[in-house]
Amino acid sequence: MNTDSPSTGFSVVLAGGGTAGHISPLLAIADALRQARPGVRLLAVGTPGGMEARLVPAAGLKLATISRVPLPRKPSLELLRLPGRLAGAVKQAGAILDEAKADVLVGVGGYVCTPMYLAARCRNIPIVVHEANTRPGLANRVGALLGGRVAVAFAATRLPGAVHVGMPMRAEISGLDRVAARASARAALGLDPQQPALIVTGGSSGAQSINRTLAASIDALAEAGIQTLHITGRGKAVHDADGRPLSAPGYRQVEYVDGMESVYAAADLLLARAGAATVCEVAAVGLPAVFVPLPIGNGEQALNAAGLVDSGGALMVADNAFTPAWVSENIIPLMLDDERLARMAASSEHLGIRDADRRMAGLVLEAATPLKQQGRKR
Repeated sequence: MNTDSPSTGFSVVLAGGGTAGHISPLLAIADALRQARPGVRLLAVGTPGGMEARLVPAAGLKLATISRVPLPRKPSLELLRLPGRLAGAVKQAGAILDEAKADVLVGVGGYVCTPMYLAARCRNIPIVVHEANTRPGLANRVGALLGGRVAVAFAATRLPGAVHVGMPMRAEISGLDRVAARASARAALGLDPQQPALIVTGGSSGAQSINRTLAASIDALAEAGIQTLHITGRGKAVHDADGRPLSAPGYRQVEYVDGMESVYAAADLLLARAGAATVCEVAAVGLPAVFVPLPIGNGEQALNAAGLVDSGGALMVADNAFTPAWVSENIIPLMLDDERLARMAASSEHLGIRDADRRMAGLVLEAATPLKQQGRKR
């Protein structure tokens, strides 16, 4: 029986940040913990300059910050300064854990996590790691080596002792019924209720090449009877050669949509980058997709999408192969093939996981329980 009161409940510190791909699962885990254990005490930890400085407080979660300690990729003066900077960040992390009387540390990746993991290990505070990408980041590899319980979004992720839980996501997405929400979502986005709908987004970064190819494809899409909602990204509006906004029948351009659940409900097909959250969310809601992985970094986006592509739920094309000709030869026929889209949707949904936030909450509370039973002996 639970004997914790709201004033004596579990204290959970959640570390992560830098990108929305880290912050979104952190917030979803926090919400699931509140649902699973009313009275749980939650504190998020990030860095002052990360996106978390804005997004975490906006979500109603208290945020503490520590110094950002990036790892230099090659020999330099910065590498010589690393031990001192890391030691300072670990000291800051320890002070935060002590003040919070943390029973468990949850890390989702980003610069903040390595010093938090090290400080927690020194205090025998249980560590729970969630790795969002198929190719794990350095911080979460450290967390796993320090004995943390490890959960992963993708079954193909290789970390010691990893449990496949999926990607924690907002309830508005994990609980989405695309069929029931379709009409209202299309109305909200200014889309025709009957015409096939392609929705295109390049994400918060890397939209330029997608925007360029789509700009050269809107006439062919319109001639095929396909309506297109083009989410260009903030400050990335697309114009024609004369500097005028792109125009074609059934084509609409916006910089941003507040709430991707409306996009997922309205689209017959999504064209997007292959960030971990996007891949997991379209699988969870059963939305056919075409992925154009970012051509930079360590190739993690192509790895993220591989499982869904192999299952038949999505297509993938390299950035340099995503041309107007590819759109005409692949996307237009697909958009006009209802049976194929339905098969892709079924394959996608079969692979998707909708309750990753609750699975993570269970792992976190399970990790904290032994210390509570021992009277928090540390």
